Amino acid sequence: MVSTPRLVIAAPASNSGKTTVATGLMAAFSARGLAVSPHKVGPDYIDPGYHSLATGRPGRNLDAYMCGPELVAPLFAHGAAGCDLAVVEGVMGLYDGASGQGELASTAQVAKLLKAPVVLVVDASSQSRSVAALVHGFASWDPEVRIGGVILNKVASDRHEALLRDALDESGLPVLGVIRRAPQVATPSRHLGLVPVAERQGDAVDAVRAMGERVRAGCDLDALMALARSAPALADEAWEPAYAPAESSGSPRPVVAVAGGAAFTFAYAEHAELLTAAGAEVVVFDPLRDEKLPVGTAGLVIGGGFPEMYAPELSANEPLRRAVTELALSGAPVAAECAGLLYLARELDGKPMCGVLDATARMSERLTLGYRQAVAVSDSPLAAAGTRMRGHEFHRTVLEPGAGPVPAWGMHQPERRVEGYVQRGVHASYLHTHWAASPEVARRFVEHCRAR
Repeated sequence: MVSTPRLVIAAPASNSGKTTVATGLMAAFSARGLAVSPHKVGPDYIDPGYHSLATGRPGRNLDAYMCGPELVAPLFAHGAAGCDLAVVEGVMGLYDGASGQGELASTAQVAKLLKAPVVLVVDASSQSRSVAALVHGFASWDPEVRIGGVILNKVASDRHEALLRDALDESGLPVLGVIRRAPQVATPSRHLGLVPVAERQGDAVDAVRAMGERVRAGCDLDALMALARSAPALADEAWEPAYAPAESSGSPRPVVAVAGGAAFTFAYAEHAELLTAAGAEVVVFDPLRDEKLPVGTAGLVIGGGFPEMYAPELSANEPLRRAVTELALSGAPVAAECAGLLYLARELDGKPMCGVLDATARMSERLTLGYRQAVAVSDSPLAAAGTRMRGHEFHRTVLEPGAGPVPAWGMHQPERRVEGYVQRGVHASYLHTHWAASPEVARRFVEHCRAR
């Protein structure tokens, strides 16, 4: 049974202040000495970085599309084990999910799967009495979603607060917090959302501290904790990564190098856990700073991030680019997603990259964003031909050509196409995947590393 107190922080729409409130709550409760488990609904990689900074624990994603609804509660239980409180930040508006698929992957669906009370964050900057109608509509839309209270954000003055409170008195939902307009809790954004924590360093620490102070000053933390404790126990067992087979437990652990640093910040915590459980020694390196791959590297994982922001620096690190190229040409297993795909290309925005793939990449005005259904076109160290996975694309770059002679994936939603590259031991693609849904991917990758 999972009895961790928990809250889902949702909103009527994007840009209402979910990240500020959720991160602020995590920081405020952590400052009280509580162990807080941070979670994010959906595929977003950036918000969990702020959550991790606020709590000192890995930010974890709960994605009902990529992992399936049946894994949401087990993955939550895995992350929340031993914690005093879990805070789950929603995605978009409360009832917004995968396009054309009803509630799938919505914050509302995740709240129901977790049997968690919802706190609705309302941007009150341009309304007064209408806030009651808005809150009533969200609270009554789905009777299985329990909205336990409201936090009013971007409140202008004492007079504005009084008007909002008077209106909400009729709704029957308590006001659990009022947060005034405050530029110091804002975080800078760019073409794919917030600027990641790894790029802001001290500024990110200051921003999270400011969020915590604002939330602590404006919210009733005791009432919020009482609401979190009202969540009933879950019967789901915690997810666990699959362990290495006994026959390989005595053999040396192959080193799997995982790209990190400011240019490669997109990673799900479960990936490293799965690789470790499959028998690998996971070593993180920074392509912006390290001129060599970790000693003994048998396989390489290069996830997503913002290589376009660091193209000159990545290009200038010629020793590492050569090392990556040599490893790939040797046939070693290499798994590259999105940013990793660009790094393996011949060039990015005119700057030389590793040249493993005969392709060029450039920034684009067009945002490619959405869930995908995919099937592996051919065998690779990552996936056997015919393997079906769900994933997510999220980029403003274009790779030409978009697929190699042997593509990585055949896409089936929203349109039919092939994408990515498989050559030697390389599997490179724009598609972000969550390996918890298919743990055999990690096992297969480590087996190929061990076989070298």
